[in-house]
Amino acid sequence: MKLSKHAKVRMKHGLRGRPDRNGRTPIPADRTALNKGVNNMKTLMICTLALVFAAPAANADEYLGKLSENPYGTDSTSNPYGTHGSEHSPDSINNRYGQYGSEYSNQSPNNPYASNPPKLYDSQGNYRGKLSSSPYDSESVSNPYGRYGSEYSPDSINNPYGAGSEYKADSPNNPYGEGWDIYSDDDG
Repeated sequence: MKLSKHAKVRMKHGLRGRPDRNGRTPIPADRTALNKGVNNMKTLMICTLALVFAAPAANADEYLGKLSENPYGTDSTSNPYGTHGSEHSPDSINNRYGQYGSEYSNQSPNNPYASNPPKLYDSQGNYRGKLSSSPYDSESVSNPYGRYGSEYSPDSINNPYGAGSEYKADSPNNPYGEGWDIYSDDDG
């Protein structure tokens, strides 16, 4: 069996090959491919993790504006000329024919029997209950005995000395404030 010149060199110097004139041994092509494969695997892993953590953002609930008494706020539901306050906007809670404003829609705060009403979040991202007209839902802002509807609860929109104070900058009851974010609960 005749060996090629390259095979003889590899046998003489091992798998790493013959040293160059500076005394360094070159990395064989097999090893370089292996390193590229590891780098490609790392890149694939990073991209996969990024997609996994970005997926909830892609399926995020729909933003419906800010529950606020400020008639000049661009996102305020009290601004009749704004996107979220207009009675003609399809995603407004003030559109009585829309998905989020109809008294018959399952996702409307105006339907006391809705099982999937919008949710409220303050400026720090704290959950503040469901924007619902149901007095029986334990998380409804209309439940006078619930955490988010009682006038005595510090988390309630109806507590004039707590979260519902007209003097708090992010309170929905402040006519000059920013209000609370409203998100539809599309997931159920």
